[in-house]
Amino acid sequence: MKNKISKIIILFIAFGFIACDDELNDLQPFTEVNPEAFLTDLASFQNGIDGIYGQMYNYYAASASGLQGIPDILSDNTIQVQSGRRSNDDYHDFRYVATTGGAIPLYWSEAYEAINVANIVIGQIDNLADSDDKNNILGQALAARAWAHFDLARIYGKIPTQSADANSSLGIVYSKVEDGDTGDPLATPSRETIGQNYTEIIGDLERASQLIGTGNGEGRLDRNAVYGLLSKVYLYNGDYQKAIDAANEVSTELATAEELPGVYTDVNDAGIVIQLAVNTSSESNFANVGVLYSQSNADNDILEFAIDFDFFNSIDDTDVRQDIIQYVGNNTGVDYNAIKKFLGEEGQVNGRVDIKVMRAAEVLLNKAEAQYELNQQGPALATLNELRATRYEAFTPGTEAGQALEDAIQYERRIELSFEGHRFFDLKRRGESITRSDNGEVIDGSGTKPEALVIPAGDFRFQFPIPQAEMNANSGFDGQQNAGY
Repeated sequence: MKNKISKIIILFIAFGFIACDDELNDLQPFTEVNPEAFLTDLASFQNGIDGIYGQMYNYYAASASGLQGIPDILSDNTIQVQSGRRSNDDYHDFRYVATTGGAIPLYWSEAYEAINVANIVIGQIDNLADSDDKNNILGQALAARAWAHFDLARIYGKIPTQSADANSSLGIVYSKVEDGDTGDPLATPSRETIGQNYTEIIGDLERASQLIGTGNGEGRLDRNAVYGLLSKVYLYNGDYQKAIDAANEVSTELATAEELPGVYTDVNDAGIVIQLAVNTSSESNFANVGVLYSQSNADNDILEFAIDFDFFNSIDDTDVRQDIIQYVGNNTGVDYNAIKKFLGEEGQVNGRVDIKVMRAAEVLLNKAEAQYELNQQGPALATLNELRATRYEAFTPGTEAGQALEDAIQYERRIELSFEGHRFFDLKRRGESITRSDNGEVIDGSGTKPEALVIPAGDFRFQFPIPQAEMNANSGFDGQQNAGY
């Protein structure tokens, strides 16, 4: 990736834009000297790690293109509101190409920037004396490197469980240095296979799980986060028993029905396994994750996307998540099923809020699905009922079996994780079609129906194209564009 793996010093310029104000003076040498001279103590290494999280925030929270929202916009959870700005029109209607702006080049560039910084930290790790603190730094860097590669692989490549040919299909470049190595900054590597990508992602995460600390503070990875990621990656890879085992290592408790509303306004962190936090003194530098769904002014709610009519009306009235997901938005006298998640922290409604990358509920649902796939139907039902007991008023335990149980697991996953960047990937990894309802965007189902009603399973558009700028810059990618582009 010639235009991404470039002069190492340039990467550190980004650190000044993601750190707290009181850290800026400490980070300034990164823009002036070789990192070997700067990465000398625990504080400087942790600043480097925090730079990785900042780069990841950039692509998860980008106002118009964040990974927290685009997967729902691509899916059957949302419908475009015609009175909005028509943002992300190409994505919602599946008209994106290799030269499209927004998400396609953003995810690629920002994820590889995060990976580059992780590699710099790993390459200089022997500047620290052996200790638990050194292990914790290395564990964070390895886990973040795996996480960013996982995002790239599922966006630009197939998912192992998606189809029989997925593991042998083209994935992404796994940019990797070993401890104490600096790598080749001018490399022009070719794409690896998806099977190779997942082997390396899992390898980094498994190693990180043995090194990382148990509590690193808000917005940072720790042991629970690594095992949460492993439960997800194993599920995507079809390693179902390992997904169960990893989920069992996560000690974070579910948010209760009373706590759940406050999770989305940053009143509490109940049930959070991984988040990218904005509440620092420099948070004004960050994009607002919620604005790709809607904005507000003094008179109107200016919706970009509303909740799909059939999806919202499938949610039971006794489900406490109904009020967490939806509010009635009004623009010039027209009502919509507006998306309530990620409106913002208390006191403002334009999307500034921590990114909930993974919650204990997702880990539990990973476990339930993996149990079902291993035909452990009794345990799968018990795991699912554990979640449902916290989400329904006067809950009566379900008794589903067979296909009904599988459907129930996927239904609860759709509701629980809605508008948090999951739905497109869940349909993709299961080899399913995207089928939108034939309704409009207004609250009663009237209005303009989606342009793209069905994207069949196996359609080439389940994989984003490699950005054309990258294809042009990297000779190693010659002839390696994704099919269909």
